[in-house]
Amino acid sequence: MSRSIRKGRIKSIMHRSKRQRWVSSTWERVSSIGLPDVALWFRRRLPILEWAPKYSVRESLLPDTVSGLMLSVQQVTQGLAFAVMSSVHPVFGLYGSFFPPLIYAVFGMGRHLVTGTFAITSLISASAVERLVPPYSGNVSNSSLGPLGLSEFEMQRIGVAAAVTFLGGIIQICLFVCNLGCATFLLSEPVVSSMTTGAATHVVTSQVKYLLGMKMPYISGPLGMFNIYIYILKNITTATVAAVITSVICLVVLVLVKELNQRYKSRIKMEIPIDLILIILTSLVCYFINMEHNYNVEVVGLLPKGIPIPQAPPMGILSDIVVEGFSVALVGYTVSIFLAYNSAKKFKYSVDENQELLANGLTNVIPSFLFCIPNAGAPARSFVLFSNGAKSQVASLISCVIVLLVIYFIGPFLCWLPMCALASIIVVALKGMLIQFNDLKKYWNVDKVDWVIWICTYVFTICFAANIGLLFGVLFSIALGMLRLSRAKTLHLVHWDAEYNKMLEGLNSGFFQTVKIVSVGMPLFFLNAKKFQADLLKMNDKLTGNFVRKQKTDLLLSPVSNGDSNGEAPILQPQRSQSYTLILDCSGITCYDYTGVTILTQICLELKGQGTTVLLTGCNDSLVKALQYCGLESKSQTFLDSVNSALSSLHVQTSQTSTLEAINTTSV
Repeated sequence: MSRSIRKGRIKSIMHRSKRQRWVSSTWERVSSIGLPDVALWFRRRLPILEWAPKYSVRESLLPDTVSGLMLSVQQVTQGLAFAVMSSVHPVFGLYGSFFPPLIYAVFGMGRHLVTGTFAITSLISASAVERLVPPYSGNVSNSSLGPLGLSEFEMQRIGVAAAVTFLGGIIQICLFVCNLGCATFLLSEPVVSSMTTGAATHVVTSQVKYLLGMKMPYISGPLGMFNIYIYILKNITTATVAAVITSVICLVVLVLVKELNQRYKSRIKMEIPIDLILIILTSLVCYFINMEHNYNVEVVGLLPKGIPIPQAPPMGILSDIVVEGFSVALVGYTVSIFLAYNSAKKFKYSVDENQELLANGLTNVIPSFLFCIPNAGAPARSFVLFSNGAKSQVASLISCVIVLLVIYFIGPFLCWLPMCALASIIVVALKGMLIQFNDLKKYWNVDKVDWVIWICTYVFTICFAANIGLLFGVLFSIALGMLRLSRAKTLHLVHWDAEYNKMLEGLNSGFFQTVKIVSVGMPLFFLNAKKFQADLLKMNDKLTGNFVRKQKTDLLLSPVSNGDSNGEAPILQPQRSQSYTLILDCSGITCYDYTGVTILTQICLELKGQGTTVLLTGCNDSLVKALQYCGLESKSQTFLDSVNSALSSLHVQTSQTSTLEAINTTSV
């Protein structure tokens, strides 16, 4: 008994000492952190501390103000439309246009990136809302609830959308913690371009019912876009004539004015805010003519004033929306990071992919407690900042002030805005994404494989959904990349240049015929190891074949006189067989695996057995160690620093051999 007690005491003492050592080491690391380290960390995680102190009011405030005013119109209209697209009340789109830009201005690095409600994430959210809270279900009532004055049905729907927003943000923050922002290298430009174009096609399809003034059920699932058009064609007689006329007029006016703005951009100081003008005119016409009752035109409806009290999303349904959460996280971040890349490239600054993950995660998690739908970087609104010369995130902050005024004061006046006019604004705003079809010409002329990736990803996106299209595009491009890597040219024959000829000046031309230099131009993995082996052996067979034929020709053309002076015919005697040397430049093997090293070792040993001397140059220390471990002899002359070192070594050996032959000939 006493022995067991002593063992227990010893274990407790050892455990206590380990814990004390861990605490002391942790305290040492913490105490070593100084004030500059803390300041650097805050600047990295709060980019606003980096650019705000350098902000020039004189140079930047005016263009930022103009851009912010133009942006606010887009934020309001697209916020209302994308909320409807997300199957929630339009007012929640205004909240989604106010809170996310505020948060991104603090944590985001894209100075010209606009975050907020986004078409693709709205469609993803709508699938969860329609599945969990279908319309006309008997589980909800239409009684008013809370200060917003909305029905329980509307509150349950925004609860589902907010839960999708929360889960998507949590996933993005988890990816940030795991430092997976660097995984964007898997996203090629053709994949993102085709995915966003396919998603824009889905968005246009979702707006057709509003353009035609039709009532139709929610249709989703595989080939859902085609089923929507089939339903529209079958029920085209139910279209509202007034809505169709209004849509045509709005579309024509929007396209013409925006084209004029773009064409005469250099001549006018500020673009014509046609979206704002159209909202005002259509709302006034709808109010005075009473188009909602007289012509059966659907309008936005009453928008509650003010900002609601924060409320946590319903956590009990998170397990039911995992697919939508991951889709919002991945698709939203993909679009946002590419917009940030383009912004940084155009205006000459850098962005941190991992910090963008954190910023996108926070712009989803925090607003989810304020009844916001999923958000991401918005291409059309970011282009507004590009085209109006915005300098920083101050433009987004100014637009947030305007949106806040709309929420408190102007919102009630938007109740007469026709949904067909709102849909027209959305369709025209998607022009920038739809004209990405022009990229097909670029990909066809540069790389037809990218053209194929674009087409296939677009087809998958329109047939299924944006998240499915993105996943297919990434996997398809990786598969094609691996196939191309396995079939790519792994080595090439290096021709003698002036540098080598000058270095080896004085040698006979036969030296150049007995030495060949082959350069390996890519990493050596299991994907291309077999191709590398086949290419090298094929090249070696070709080179040795030419060398043997040259030796035979020299043999026939080199008579040795063994006759006497009486004119007897000379007798041809064979010359001494010369050795063949292959210099393998391995400086291009930047990385490798076991299969690649094994294949390289096997080739060297096989060529040595055939009488070919193989010299490896440019190998790093780890590659030399791996080759030696796999069975390649460790003689110093096998591994050399460079091609020049190998040629110099051969030069010395050749000179010594020639001297010995001359001595032997003289002695004979």
